[in-house]
Amino acid sequence: MVVPVIDFSKLDGTAAERAETMAQIDNGCEEWGFFQLVNHGVPKELLDRVKKVCSESYRLREAAFMESAPVRTLEGLVAAERRGEAVAPVDDMDWEDIFYLHDDNQWPSNPPEFKETMREYRAALRKLAEKVMEAMDENLGLDKGRMKRAFTGDGRHSPFFGTKVSHYPPCPRPDLITGLRAHTDAGGVILLFQDDRVGGLQVLKGGEWIDVQPLADAIVVNTGDQVEVLSNGRYRSAWHRVLPMRDGNRRSVASFYNPAFEATISPAVEGGVAGGEYPEYVFGEYMDVYAKQKFDAKEPRFEAVKAPKSA
Repeated sequence: MVVPVIDFSKLDGTAAERAETMAQIDNGCEEWGFFQLVNHGVPKELLDRVKKVCSESYRLREAAFMESAPVRTLEGLVAAERRGEAVAPVDDMDWEDIFYLHDDNQWPSNPPEFKETMREYRAALRKLAEKVMEAMDENLGLDKGRMKRAFTGDGRHSPFFGTKVSHYPPCPRPDLITGLRAHTDAGGVILLFQDDRVGGLQVLKGGEWIDVQPLADAIVVNTGDQVEVLSNGRYRSAWHRVLPMRDGNRRSVASFYNPAFEATISPAVEGGVAGGEYPEYVFGEYMDVYAKQKFDAKEPRFEAVKAPKSA
């Protein structure tokens, strides 16, 4: 099995090309929760600059990562193993260097072109996310812009748009630690610009872990928990993970188009696959639960934010 690859430019093609592309997006959302977009409209020149500034930013952070808890923990396990002690893989941390870019937090000042490049990239990805959401609206039989309105409280709030810049450095013992533990994403639509040489990202489908194959200049799209609720279970958020690699430093730039924390989320589609089991709740309350239960099953998170029924 191969994660679907979709030529997004054909949405603007002939009627037949558009219909086929819409069907491919629907299948990617419904059967996988993951798909890759090519010819998505984000210029290759911009993507090349993003690769350059993110790789340079990691070089400035590399020494700190080598002193971090995952590295020290792994060194301790290897030392214990050499002493003949039995060791178990680490299950409470990840072999990952990360920092976040939001509209209102502090961004790296080096390399000098980092801020300008990433502002331009985030603006392009935000527009792409909204185009993907409009395709989902249409496939779900919703009015155009319905998902965005849900995320913004009918335009009263700004959606939360964050970017996570990750690197997964070469790991000497990938059998003893994960790159990123398996989870579903809390938010709405996630757009990932992943390394085009170093793999490791996998999605769970039919009980089997499938590689999300590196593909030059593609944008990987996956649906989060909020899209599952809005679609009433038709578009389920997919479990995914990152395996650490012995060779190669994997770069990953994930942008999250999420509801505003004040937005109220509930099913927008009637008669969903799950039979209406999804609650109505405020997204910020869901995030409070997610922060404590990110690597656990999502169903108890939905249960936790469900308002008690009045007698």
